[in-house]
Amino acid sequence: MSTGLIIALIVVVAVVVVAVAALAALRARRPHGGRSLRRRFGPEYDRAVARHDGDTAAAERELAERVERHGDLHPEPLEAARRERFEARWTAAQELFVDAPRAAVSEADHLLAEAAEAKGFPDSHHYDEQLSALSVHHAAHVEGYRHVHRLAQTSEGQGRDGRSTEEMREAMVEARELFEDLVGAGARTTHRKGSRV
Repeated sequence: MSTGLIIALIVVVAVVVVAVAALAALRARRPHGGRSLRRRFGPEYDRAVARHDGDTAAAERELAERVERHGDLHPEPLEAARRERFEARWTAAQELFVDAPRAAVSEADHLLAEAAEAKGFPDSHHYDEQLSALSVHHAAHVEGYRHVHRLAQTSEGQGRDGRSTEEMREAMVEARELFEDLVGAGARTTHRKGSRV
């Protein structure tokens, strides 16, 4: 065999190996089937199935579409000063809960939206899109944001809405998990020490 033929064969084999590796990497990034989506989304998977009246195929299409739209989003870390401001506002919201639970829930809703936007998620004026993106990256804790948002929206301008203080407290506790994920590990220490909610 000539040297040119050997080089050509080596180049062809190298190209094939690179192409196969690229295809394998692309397939690994895209969720295929229910197990992968169920593992990625956890409780959010079950919620999607329930929303589609048990139609797992429709739920999986929805979730796969979310991953397609938001899977490449790489949330930005917060600067220390900004993270500390968010943490101080969360602590203030928790303290406000004692005297004004509805106002505290509303502040938590706004704070989660702002923190998500600061991290690079869709802006706070597009709640559904922001929630969709958060569900791809924080599926285990997105329900807390949904709960706080629902309570904040129901209580704004409606006086007594029948929501119990206990329900609002539970929503704040759930939402805190997403807040801690968004602002970083520093929040875990701050909020676990003297948390009132």
